[in-house]
Amino acid sequence: MPARPPLLVERHRLSTGQAAVLTLNRPRSLNAIDWRMLGTMDEILDDLVADQSVRVLLVTGAGRAFSAGGDLKSYQALQRDPVRFPRFVADLHRIFGRLRTARFPVTALVNGVTAAGGLELLLNCDLAIAARSARLGDAHLNFGQMGGGGVLTLLPRALGRARAAQLIFTGGFLSADEALAVGLVAEVVDDGDLTAAGLRFAEAVARKSPLAVANAKEVLEAVWSDRLPVDAGLRYERERNAYYCLTSEDAPEGLRAFAAKEPPRFTGR
Repeated sequence: MPARPPLLVERHRLSTGQAAVLTLNRPRSLNAIDWRMLGTMDEILDDLVADQSVRVLLVTGAGRAFSAGGDLKSYQALQRDPVRFPRFVADLHRIFGRLRTARFPVTALVNGVTAAGGLELLLNCDLAIAARSARLGDAHLNFGQMGGGGVLTLLPRALGRARAAQLIFTGGFLSADEALAVGLVAEVVDDGDLTAAGLRFAEAVARKSPLAVANAKEVLEAVWSDRLPVDAGLRYERERNAYYCLTSEDAPEGLRAFAAKEPPRFTGR
């Protein structure tokens, strides 16, 4: 039998463009992240980023987990290799980081257990929508591991140092509603409504100028991830705003449509 593909991609038509749904497809291992999955994700992202019709990427998991983290069974050998293990973690950083720099918003659809590397994947998305049954935590320390794929850097930025430290040191999990209360996810929906909620978000984005969305994401990511001082952040925002408004076709089109009281016709230029 041919090997199960570690990732699946589906396209959904929107009013303008498409939403891509990327599904982690190792349900028997709770979608454990291994090198094959990372390599496949890298190739898929090449295609999605090059496709100008893709307006939003939704990331979810098959089965009862979003992702329980790295493939700990394979780590028994991999962590003993001083060349391959650092290379694996470097690849994880680079490929997950592509989600932060993609021109379109990336939304995690958290369908179940989310831990360790799965949480690091979520933290590289722009936002997350969680199914009500989801459980989210770090859990590296529960198995004698420590975060290396970004959780020690990104989780304190998302939750604040004290709340992140509590999750990291205890290895505990948040319910979906608790994750919503601390700002780790943006919305909680019934389990059966998760994909529909992601597509509703994608449709709202699809009605916007893709160029304005890309510029807004770039500024949001730079200011947040680099922890820019307020003055530096405002300066960067002002510069990007001026460049977009003065050089794009979509900015004057939005003003024209507003004055004419009709829907704008954005081209992404």
